[in-house]
Amino acid sequence: MLPFDSFDAYLFNASRALCSPLAVFIQIQGCFICLILALGWALAAYVRGREIRRMKSSMKSGNSFAFLTLDINELEHSNQVNLPRVSIVMPLKGFGEHNLHNWRSQITSLYGGPLEFLFVVENTADPAYHAVKRLLADFKDAVDAKVIVAGLSTTCSQKIHNQLVGVDQMHKDTKYVLFLDDDVRLHPGSIGALTTEMEKNPDVISILKQLYALAQYASLLINSSFHLLWLRDVIFCLCTCQIFIQTGYPLDLPSGTLGSYCIYEYHMPCSMGFATGGKTFFLWGGCMMMHANDFRTDRHGVVSGLRDGGYSDDMTLAAIAGAHKRLITSPPVAVFPHPLATDLTFPRYWNYLRKQTFVLESYTTKVNWIMNRALFTTHCYLSWGFVAPYVMAGIHMAAALRYYFKEYSLEVTVLTCSGGLLLAGCLAICTVIELLSMWNLTRIEVHLCNTLSPEAPQLSLASYNWCLVFIAMLVDNFLYPLSAMRSHLSQSINWSGIRYHLRDGKICKIDRHKHLVPKITDLAGKDLLGKQGSTPKVAIISSLSRTLAQWRQPKKYDI
Repeated sequence: MLPFDSFDAYLFNASRALCSPLAVFIQIQGCFICLILALGWALAAYVRGREIRRMKSSMKSGNSFAFLTLDINELEHSNQVNLPRVSIVMPLKGFGEHNLHNWRSQITSLYGGPLEFLFVVENTADPAYHAVKRLLADFKDAVDAKVIVAGLSTTCSQKIHNQLVGVDQMHKDTKYVLFLDDDVRLHPGSIGALTTEMEKNPDVISILKQLYALAQYASLLINSSFHLLWLRDVIFCLCTCQIFIQTGYPLDLPSGTLGSYCIYEYHMPCSMGFATGGKTFFLWGGCMMMHANDFRTDRHGVVSGLRDGGYSDDMTLAAIAGAHKRLITSPPVAVFPHPLATDLTFPRYWNYLRKQTFVLESYTTKVNWIMNRALFTTHCYLSWGFVAPYVMAGIHMAAALRYYFKEYSLEVTVLTCSGGLLLAGCLAICTVIELLSMWNLTRIEVHLCNTLSPEAPQLSLASYNWCLVFIAMLVDNFLYPLSAMRSHLSQSINWSGIRYHLRDGKICKIDRHKHLVPKITDLAGKDLLGKQGSTPKVAIISSLSRTLAQWRQPKKYDI
């Protein structure tokens, strides 16, 4: 056997040390994390795939509009005229390469009931203001839409402030309000699908409330309240089964940069919580449908909870839903294409990650704080628990290669590297299974999006680079704990040119200075400051879409 040089000795000793019981546990744990992710994505793929099979079956039965509804009878005029009014509130900030396409997909929805679209901007200097104005001028009276100038927020985040201003100006007959981010690309039937879920069993609760009023009157006559209390409890149980919030989740379309793949990888584990086909504990602020009366009456404190120091709309509303045992659901068709900016650099990805981890620093109640701390700890542990086995496997592989090229004796090689190579091989197999499961879920979601939007350019997996996906998995999971710890220590964040400071989980201070405003936002590459000259021209959509928009939307309503 040739003598070891200093580097080889260090490498071989490290490989042997990583075969200790604790190191073996960490590496086996990494394998289990991979397999758990693979299982979660497989279950999510089953739910999404089941919806595709249902639509195909409906199409074979003669329903050419299965992408809108599985029951073609729901498209009858007698059903369409009874659909509830929906107000779509879209808080805007800046103008980017995908915004026009996203906005067109939102205002050309094939929902048969009355709709109004409220685009809310901070001020008229925002580049989004003139772009939306030009888009709406193209549609004229085909849609009921307007741009609202919200002004500056003082007690909450600017996004929440824009949302609440939009809610204040929605139509008095609005039954449901749908909050959408400007990077959401809707399908023609998305609003209808969300509304259909919200409308499940509303009459039962209404009838019980009328019975409760009668029972309350009867109790005065017979001087008995036992049946009244019983009926009240029944109504309470049914009300908690009524949907509080409908949500969905985006399907990221990476642009080819490492930063875009890191964001895709970051969102993929979260997507499992939104692919339940029903009840979920997760909420995405980019798509939330709620009862309009909840805001009119400030039910459960939804308005005050958001307005008074609210930083994250989805985290605040999810905490309220949990505290009052209200239902959050996500229908299987609520998955939306989310193209990422073509120039999404790695520093912009890091800024986005910082914003995501900073969300865990906001809370409304003590229970909410405990849940955030538990999520913070668990996510950090699992992130580094995922990365550490690959570092160990790399050391084992490097040691084996050094043995091979230095031509050390086979006995020493087997004695030192056999256990490490076995663990590295197991991890490689688990990684392949994980990537295949991620690929399968992405493939099915792409197929589902193409089925739900037959008129749109078809999405494809051909542009996905799975080597970059694997690298992004390691980079993102390594950086997440660092970002989370920095967010915890700083208690402040620069979000789209506004610096928010937290105290006790709520915004206590807002700074606005010109030097804080970046030229573009993190994900969509949106211009925040505006450019000299005219805004891009808006393409004219097909005459069919215009006709359908005019058919479903009556003339403008008085607000």
